[in-house]
Amino acid sequence: MCIAGVDIGGTFTDLMLFDEDEGSLVAHKVRSTPEDPGLAMISGIRELCEKAGIEPSRVETVFHGTTVATNALLEHRGARVGMVTTAGFRDVVHIGRHQRPQHYSIRQEIPWQNQPFARRADRKVVTERLGAGGGEVITPLAEDEVRTAARELREQGVEAVAVCFLFSYLNPDHELRAAEILREELPGAFVTTSAEVAPQFREFERFMTAAINAFVGPGTGDYLLALARALESMGIGGELRIMMSNGGLSSASTAGERPVTLLMSGPTAGVLGGAWAAELADRSSLITFDMGGTSTDIGIVCEGQVTEASARDTWLAGYPVMVPMVDLHTIGHGGGSIAHVDDGGGFRVGPRSAGADPGPAAYGLGGTEATITDANLVLGRLVPDRFLGGTMGLDAAASEAVVGELAAEVGLSLHDTAEGIIRLANEGMAQAIRSRTVQKGIDPRTFTLVAFGGAGPLHAVEVAAALEIAEVLIPPFPGITCAVGLLASDLKYDRMRTVLQSGAGIDAASINRELAATAEELREALRGDGIDADAIEVRASLDCRYLGQGYELRLPLAEARFSSADLDGFHQLHAREYGYSRNDPIEIVNLRITALGARPALQPATGALRPEATAASGSGDGWFRDGGALVCQRTAYVDRAVLSPREEVEGPAVICQPDSTVVVPPGWCGTAHESGSLILRSEA
Repeated sequence: MCIAGVDIGGTFTDLMLFDEDEGSLVAHKVRSTPEDPGLAMISGIRELCEKAGIEPSRVETVFHGTTVATNALLEHRGARVGMVTTAGFRDVVHIGRHQRPQHYSIRQEIPWQNQPFARRADRKVVTERLGAGGGEVITPLAEDEVRTAARELREQGVEAVAVCFLFSYLNPDHELRAAEILREELPGAFVTTSAEVAPQFREFERFMTAAINAFVGPGTGDYLLALARALESMGIGGELRIMMSNGGLSSASTAGERPVTLLMSGPTAGVLGGAWAAELADRSSLITFDMGGTSTDIGIVCEGQVTEASARDTWLAGYPVMVPMVDLHTIGHGGGSIAHVDDGGGFRVGPRSAGADPGPAAYGLGGTEATITDANLVLGRLVPDRFLGGTMGLDAAASEAVVGELAAEVGLSLHDTAEGIIRLANEGMAQAIRSRTVQKGIDPRTFTLVAFGGAGPLHAVEVAAALEIAEVLIPPFPGITCAVGLLASDLKYDRMRTVLQSGAGIDAASINRELAATAEELREALRGDGIDADAIEVRASLDCRYLGQGYELRLPLAEARFSSADLDGFHQLHAREYGYSRNDPIEIVNLRITALGARPALQPATGALRPEATAASGSGDGWFRDGGALVCQRTAYVDRAVLSPREEVEGPAVICQPDSTVVVPPGWCGTAHESGSLILRSEA
């Protein structure tokens, strides 16, 4: 049986095929097609199968990391959304909260006000009311008003509708009935409810999450349906699985119903792929550093556990998104990031990117602005005839021309300008890592930096040095690590529900009933996905806080059951997070259930993690700092495929492989680890 992982990035689409019978891995990389991301995926799978010498029909399952929902949100190109909400609460999604993104600015742009997902004319109110205590019906739902609202929305041309009622997280009945009516009156429209997507208190965040789900829903659903049909036409009759933001895989049908759970799909797979490679090398405390063509994603893995974002940190493009997510931080530094002089005369890099078309000038496709890739080529850190394993040559003259134009503008030499681009990018990425570590009380010096993505290994050592990190790990296939992460992942479903109990009023029995019911709901979903009952693991936690606090901490529960004794652990958790604890009453806000459906572990055969040969050998000129001065040094070109376990490569060196390039600066040494990874350490 063969399985394939496909991650679509802004510049390249990465593919990996794993033959479970032979334990073999085949990697492939193609240019992305931003106008229709599925085109690159389908053509890439076809080429991948040809490369592996198999028919597409042998591929049983395709695992996919997608940016379709993310791009729709970032570019604000989604469906026209209508909203049906409780009378008197039409403007919740406009008002937001009293906290503004910039407290003291009078000219700031508020994303949900300047670019609303549901315009005010498309927000309709209906009579209904539930009680805040337990969701009891105070005012029945006025179904005739829902039908009137539906007809008005139909006349206005809406394509999707979000139903958002007050206190629906306690009782979803009104929302579910309104959704039924809307589907009757608006056949073909995408209808979602806030209780189905985010059954939690905090109306603004819940309403906004439902609106985003509606906004990206039709486009994502159409994309997944077209993809499934294209795979079927190729003879791939197996299932299509989609990576979710929580680090688990779901069926395509589930993903289509809740596309808001896909917003960090691709980057999340990278964290899991980096963690998988590090585990093979016996490393468990990691900072994942995924630098691609458009952006860089930073993730944290503590003692083998991927860090999840707290509710207050789950924002994307300035909008709150109340769904479980791996804790990722993204900045606009990638190989295609454009260096420029801003209006104030400052030398900047990114966030604007050359993307896949035309891409950096080095690609020879018409790029006219200097990018990070061009700077690396000018500095001799990329070997022109070995890029992508020699399948795509680089135009060194074009890179020198665009960097030279920028050099004339800033008054520096060609190589100083190129090195300036690299230094600015590296410092920006190092600062991003500090924000996720030092600013949260984590010492990055005790972690291993796991670098991947097409450009990550080019910059990893200098970023690590800026953070005083002593060790860098480069996975076997760094440029395809997101695709590897897809193959190494389990099926995973999350549910959260607000319970709001505190002090002496905490009812352990009712909480355990909720936990058990939710756990069974998720078990049933996994059994429907073909997972055996004994391969399902259920984990539970509670979001708790001291009474009167505004934000919660997550308290894990043993055996997915709650007892009052578990609350003693909250005091310790609070002291660890904030440096103190109190004797105040504890409030339980939300319960969380995670169900994992274990898939067979990704266990390649011996030698399968060795990349293809690139025929790179010899040496060339590389520009590196030596005692503060930028000097040209003879730099070895090494083919990673020929490195034997424990073989060392001393810097300066450029290690080539088809999917990425590793730079070993002077004063650093790279060692081929038995697991297939490269371990880079400072010789100082």
